[in-house]
Amino acid sequence: MSKAYELGLYEKAMPGTLTWKERLEAAKAAGYDYVEISIDATEEKIARLDMDRESRLELVKTMYETGIPIRTMCVSALTKYAIGSSDEACCARGMAILEKSLQLADDLGIRVVMIPGYDVYYEESTLETKHRFLENLRKAARLAEKTGVLIGLETMENEFMNTVEKAMKYVTLCGSNYLKVYPDIGNLTNAAVLYKSDVLEDMELGRGNLTSLHLKETVPGKFREIPYGTGHVDFEAAIKKAWDLGVRRFVTEFWYTGNPEWKKDLNAAVKMMCPILDAQK
Repeated sequence: MSKAYELGLYEKAMPGTLTWKERLEAAKAAGYDYVEISIDATEEKIARLDMDRESRLELVKTMYETGIPIRTMCVSALTKYAIGSSDEACCARGMAILEKSLQLADDLGIRVVMIPGYDVYYEESTLETKHRFLENLRKAARLAEKTGVLIGLETMENEFMNTVEKAMKYVTLCGSNYLKVYPDIGNLTNAAVLYKSDVLEDMELGRGNLTSLHLKETVPGKFREIPYGTGHVDFEAAIKKAWDLGVRRFVTEFWYTGNPEWKKDLNAAVKMMCPILDAQK
């Protein structure tokens, strides 16, 4: 009997110098089911959105040859090119990136395009930026409906969208079957500490609207590069709750930071998360 879930690996957990075949083979060897591709704010990653037809087909062939697909996409480029920005050129580039991301996802068989829950990041959030974010999110939802690819709002580390409750506000306001929430349990845990609230109650507010779950470790006030087991995230409780909410797709989110034995980090993450996932009924 096949597993009842799929576990994905964030691309940035591996060295950036690898070929796609090497990335996918490393993920498979560690026991992952798929990889989450990154479209970050570097021009190198954004250029992926302009891959020609032959390159797209070659990447699909590589997925089939290795037996590991790319099934989710993290478009963190929208941190820099925020779709709520007061800078028209910045905002326009963000929308172009988002549209191309959905097109690439459609071509590659990617199911969920995750975008950061920021109206803006490098400028002050105002009523105007919030309105612009909502307006452009509605436009993005229409594009997602056309391609059949889900957009998942990621819960972030700042006040704008650091809880499922806040993300659900925009899901409700957009009213699209193709706009959902892709929570980051590390960020949610930090928000729960900040607000003295219950992280599992917050997750419940997304019932029926969660695409997947990022399994990331954090400590209060810190959101990146915290090794698994050294933070305060209760992965067992979070996974159990997510499972109850119908989530069956999970991604371990951690970063390659130069460790020559990075493959051991991949193996360790699988060995930590799979027993928790296997125990769900």
